[in-house]
Amino acid sequence: MKLVLHAGVHFTEEDRLMKCLLRNAEDFSAQGVSVPGPSKYRGILRDTLNAMVSTPATQGAREVLIDAILDDEKATRVILSDPNFFRTPKTAVQQGVLYPAAPVRMKRMKQIFATDDVEIFIGIRNPATLLPILHSKSSAPEPDAFWGGRDPREVRWSETIASLREAVPDTPLTVWCNEDTPLIWAHVIRQMAGLPDDQKIIGGFDLLSAIMSAEGMKRFRAYLKDHPVMTEHQKRRAIAAFLDKYALEEEVEEELDMPGWTEDLVTEMTDIYDEDVAAIDSIPGVRVLMA
Repeated sequence: MKLVLHAGVHFTEEDRLMKCLLRNAEDFSAQGVSVPGPSKYRGILRDTLNAMVSTPATQGAREVLIDAILDDEKATRVILSDPNFFRTPKTAVQQGVLYPAAPVRMKRMKQIFATDDVEIFIGIRNPATLLPILHSKSSAPEPDAFWGGRDPREVRWSETIASLREAVPDTPLTVWCNEDTPLIWAHVIRQMAGLPDDQKIIGGFDLLSAIMSAEGMKRFRAYLKDHPVMTEHQKRRAIAAFLDKYALEEEVEEELDMPGWTEDLVTEMTDIYDEDVAAIDSIPGVRVLMA
C-alpha cells in the first residue's frame, strides 16, 4: 500500500488542505485513493506512537491501524493528514531546532508500516513569520529552552529535513513553501493523490478564494473560461497576476509580534529562508514543489 503522510506543518493551511482532500474523497476513492476522516486515525495513531516511547509496537499493530483507517474500504493509496505527527505547537521548537522530534516519530511510523510504501508531504513556512507564532504557543518559551543559545537567523528547515532523511533514508519527502501555496494549491492536492495535473478536482481554488476579492475571483474564473487550455505554469502566472491586483491585504499581510524583531531582521531571515529552500532542494530523496 502507498501511504502518504501529510505532516503539516502547523500554520500552513493544513486544516484547509485536509478539508479539500475530504471534499474529493468520493472521487478519489473511485481511483483507489482513500482519504479517511481524521477522527478514524489521528487519536489511535498518536496513542500508538506515544506508547512506542517505552514499548515497541506489537506485531499486529499495523493491521489494527489499517482496519481502523480504512473501515473495509479498498485502496491502494491512503492519505493521512495530521499537523501533530511531529508533535504539537507547544514543542515544535526546542533548543533552536524546528520539530526536533520528527526523525524519531518517523522511525516509529516506519516500524509500524514496514511493509508499506511510505511518503512524507510537508508544507514549510518562513521562520521569520512562523517562529513568533510557535514561540507564543510554546510550553517552554524561555530563551534557553526555546532558542538554546541560537540566533533566529540560525534556525534552518534544511536541518530538520536532513535529519528526517537520515532517520528514514528510503522514504521520499515532498516539500513546498506555504508562501507559494496559493499558486500551487491544486498541484499539491493532485501530487498527494498521485493524479496528473490535468485531472479536475473539487476545491482547486479554495485557498485562492480566501485571499482574493470576490471581484477578482469572478474575473479570474472568466479568464479561465476564455483560456480553457493552459499549462500548469501558465495557470500559475495568471494566478500571480490576479493576486497582484485583487489580493485581500488583510488576508496576505502578517503582523509579527516578537519583541526586538526589526524589519531588517525579518528581511534578512527571509533571504536566508530562500537560500535554505534551495539547499533543501539539493538533498537526495527530497522533492520541492516550486511555484
